[in-house]
Amino acid sequence: MDTLYAILDWPGTKWLLLVFLFVMPVASLLTWAERRQSAMMQDRLGPNRANIGPIRLWGILHFVADALKMIKKEDFIPAGAHKGLFALAPVLALAPVLVAFAIIPFGPVIYPHHFWEVLPRNPSGPTIDLQMLEIDFGLLFYFAILSIANFGATIAGWASYNKWALLGGLRASSQMMSYEVAMGLSLMGVFLVMGSLEPGAMVDWQAEHHWGVVVQPFALFLFLTASIAETKRGPFDLPEGEPEIIGYFVEYSGIRWGMFFLAEFIEIVFVSMVMTTVFFGGYHVPFLDPDGAFRAFGMETAYALPHGVVVILQLLAFGLKTILFCALQLAIRWTLPRFRADQLLELGWKRLLPLALANLMVTAFVLLLLM
Repeated sequence: MDTLYAILDWPGTKWLLLVFLFVMPVASLLTWAERRQSAMMQDRLGPNRANIGPIRLWGILHFVADALKMIKKEDFIPAGAHKGLFALAPVLALAPVLVAFAIIPFGPVIYPHHFWEVLPRNPSGPTIDLQMLEIDFGLLFYFAILSIANFGATIAGWASYNKWALLGGLRASSQMMSYEVAMGLSLMGVFLVMGSLEPGAMVDWQAEHHWGVVVQPFALFLFLTASIAETKRGPFDLPEGEPEIIGYFVEYSGIRWGMFFLAEFIEIVFVSMVMTTVFFGGYHVPFLDPDGAFRAFGMETAYALPHGVVVILQLLAFGLKTILFCALQLAIRWTLPRFRADQLLELGWKRLLPLALANLMVTAFVLLLLM
């Protein structure tokens, strides 16, 4: 049994469980939810035709039909394209965000020997830590990995041997780099307050004090705005605005185009997880302590929940918070009009960046006064 626990505690196992049991299903369902939500907001029926016999499920099966269509579709490569880089670009767009999930603490430390009982004060036995990589520079690792994804758009445009795709790749990479700066600075205020960039430590700090949104509400607004632009979502979806311009993946088809498409929705899930971790207590449930006791308004209950029940509630809380932020990003896309290119860059460099610096300086000044 201890060997089984060791296998479950192996980072690769945790990554596979998180990505294939939560991230990929949610990202796939978001492709359906995007169309369904836009149809509701525009008074249309939306996707409702895909079915298996009499089973329709409100059109949910459309993402399965889309996947089959992309797999069977012709994989076209332009004659003058650089075949190696042309094939590498979708991988560079998708792989970095999958690697970045390693820093996300998506659940508490599990004590298998105490799973069906109330967690004692000093638990013993093997543990399963539901975080793959604990490093002091955790969020900096995220930004480092995120920078690699920029190459995917640039290389896709250059390797396609299409001048319009090249311009689209440059446009996309300039947008992503512009908003990375404001995104990183928006989290520096949180770092000053919590004293750590390690996501697990930030979650623990919020459990002992207040959620990050309470101590840094303006940083949440800045991070949300910059992250939507970073993931190229509306109203910042200029790199993919096919009615007006040509995107960097214009020459891609079939499963390669599907990788670009899926990467965008996986980024939505990841950004939602980061906001949940940094600003909304991560997997912690309000008023529920890790030992299973409820403490609301200074009052403690006379009983405590078993450790297994606490773990399940915390996993559900993390998943629910993540899904709510995913839904928020979908709603924003179908609410606000698309920016022009000059408006997009002006917002990043002349608005968000100064505001992020101001938030950082005000936070540092307030902390200095409180010392």
